[in-house]
Amino acid sequence: MYLRRILGTGLLALMLSAVAPATASADWLFTPFIGMNFGGGATFSDEFGDFDDEFEKRVDFGATLAWMGAGVIGFELDFGYSPNFFEPATEGDADFDFGDNNVTTLMGNLIIGIPIGGQTGGGIRPYVSGGVGLIRSSIDNVQDLFNIDSRNDWGFNAGGGVTGFFTDNIGIRGDVRYFRSFRDAKFDENDDGFDIAIGALHFWRGSAGVTFRF
Repeated sequence: MYLRRILGTGLLALMLSAVAPATASADWLFTPFIGMNFGGGATFSDEFGDFDDEFEKRVDFGATLAWMGAGVIGFELDFGYSPNFFEPATEGDADFDFGDNNVTTLMGNLIIGIPIGGQTGGGIRPYVSGGVGLIRSSIDNVQDLFNIDSRNDWGFNAGGGVTGFFTDNIGIRGDVRYFRSFRDAKFDENDDGFDIAIGALHFWRGSAGVTFRF
């Protein structure tokens, strides 16, 4: 009788383990993307005066590498590069020839995304993300009206999107996010400290890419 109970309990445990869902595991997601910057603007100042303008839509491309845990929390490294970013959208006082110019972003983000349909096979994962990192601006002003060359600023980004998977390993992702630089907001010229405030360089980025899950 005792042996029969042990065998019955073991058989029940085996059956439950067979029908129970597999334990969720962490995912690595690699997404090369291409997109478009829009709604961008910046303000520059030097000994020649001020430049303040909005910019045309420009192509942006790059890649993200994300680690998503077994739940809904993950981390992401986002790299983007936009050539010819500083091209004025309006003419007039800001009609300068900027020559070679670009913006590069490198952000470390926190992601919250729900894997609807699970982490294998087909499914979708809507998500939101945000974080801080580096925004590098580079301008080769052929008219020498601004002496900017290249500049590194801290900045932040925030946005979201959705990733849809066709198989265990392949999917597509659509993403929209906002980027903005920080600046040093010292109120006293003799203050050697660093007080963070919102900077003047800002833009939106919409992108689409192929996601590889492994």
